[in-house]
Amino acid sequence: MDLNQFIKQALEEDIRDGDHSTLCCIPADIEDEAVLKIKEDGIIAGLEIAEKIFKYVQPDCEIIFSKKDGDQVKNGEEAFRIKAKTRTLLSTERLVLNIMQRMSGIASLTHQYAHKVSDTTTKLLDTRKTTPLFRWFQKEAVKIGGGHNHRMGLYDMIMLKDNHIDFCGGIEKAIDKANEYLSEKKLDIKIEVETRDLEDVKKVMAHGGVHRIMLDNFSPDQIREALTIIDKKYETEASGGIEIDTIAAYAATGVDYISSGAIIHHATSMDLSLKAVK
Repeated sequence: MDLNQFIKQALEEDIRDGDHSTLCCIPADIEDEAVLKIKEDGIIAGLEIAEKIFKYVQPDCEIIFSKKDGDQVKNGEEAFRIKAKTRTLLSTERLVLNIMQRMSGIASLTHQYAHKVSDTTTKLLDTRKTTPLFRWFQKEAVKIGGGHNHRMGLYDMIMLKDNHIDFCGGIEKAIDKANEYLSEKKLDIKIEVETRDLEDVKKVMAHGGVHRIMLDNFSPDQIREALTIIDKKYETEASGGIEIDTIAAYAATGVDYISSGAIIHHATSMDLSLKAVK
């Protein structure tokens, strides 16, 4: 992730030929102090990003943090104070808040999910159900909240899902094609295959050639049966509509991973504000 390039483009999108609201009434040479106020309980995230944004615009600004990424925070607390040129504060305010509010919301929801499986060996994973061009921030927020990242994109793991299998002509054929491709391209990445029922699981076990088996839309009882068939020969992942009120039951089966798109796309942004210190 080229963070400086992202900041540059994000500020250009917002400011273009000038922050005219600021330029019209704020002299260039004055400085002020502002505080980031927390207005909602949860897990704070994006503080390191906020510092990079402020210092990208004004390298000599002064920031004093009272919280760090991953801290549990409460309504009424402060996360940091910053002293900088007033124009810097006003022109970066919305970008900082947009990123921090979204990341903190995701970290907070991830923390709730992760807590449900904290007494098991199951790891909580995110998915690729992310906002285009904002994936890195969302996946960082998942880690801050206590989850783990699945693949970052289509380039760092082969995942043979239902459409790949159906278009290719069957689960065994898709696995063979994947292994041939990796050998030809001399790529060292894992292969995961999606199974839709116990018959699919049996086919994969008979055929081999994968690293992880996804159990998609299985019930907890079906997962237990699948795990007996797999017998720890491959990594296992439960996926498909698993929510916060059901995740504990899935983790109790002993499955290695549970992936949830909801920890990102169901997250509500945390209420934060950057206010002038008077």
